[in-house]
Amino acid sequence: MENLYDKRKNYEKAELLESEIKNSPVEQFKIWFNEAESSPEISEANSMSISTVDSDGCPRTRIVLLKSYDEHGFVFFTNYDSQKGKSLIETGKACLHFFWPNLERQICIKATIEKVSEKNSEDYFHSRPRGSQLGAVVSPQSSEIPNREYLQNNLKILEKEFEGKEITRPKNWGGFRAIPYEIEFWQGRPNRLHDRIVYRKTEGENWRISRLAP
Repeated sequence: MENLYDKRKNYEKAELLESEIKNSPVEQFKIWFNEAESSPEISEANSMSISTVDSDGCPRTRIVLLKSYDEHGFVFFTNYDSQKGKSLIETGKACLHFFWPNLERQICIKATIEKVSEKNSEDYFHSRPRGSQLGAVVSPQSSEIPNREYLQNNLKILEKEFEGKEITRPKNWGGFRAIPYEIEFWQGRPNRLHDRIVYRKTEGENWRISRLAP
């Protein structure tokens, strides 16, 4: 067995104190996200993991890109017929996670899920590079395929079909909005005594703030 007991570092870059945080978790998220975007060591600050639960009860996690956010939620796009799309539609819930190791920070978001409007999906689809649009059309995401040539051959067919034309967005491709009801901010601290501040939505749609033991 490979022994990894000595693989550790001490976290000491920042702190997260109740006296300094925002009342709104989205405002706090914005501060941290902007700092992550400004960090030259982070190439995709909007990269996040999203966890869903499969029909067999086992969680499944993958990386997607956050495309917009506000007080109403966090928006990302995918194929509705993919494994994640089906799980999101079936359960109506997901957990989002951001990890910015260079800042020694994590954000964990528990949320309910809804589809964005058709217009929102159309607008984003046509803002993508043409190659990405074609990729969304050609890929039966999460389905078994015979080989890579299957995708490449179908892509060539679609390139000819849509040459000089606007690419039609597949009806099974679009956006989801994750509406948060719990957001935890984690800041690494020395001696593993990390700062963990969690915002929980109350029945009155306000946020209750508390500190968790590391």
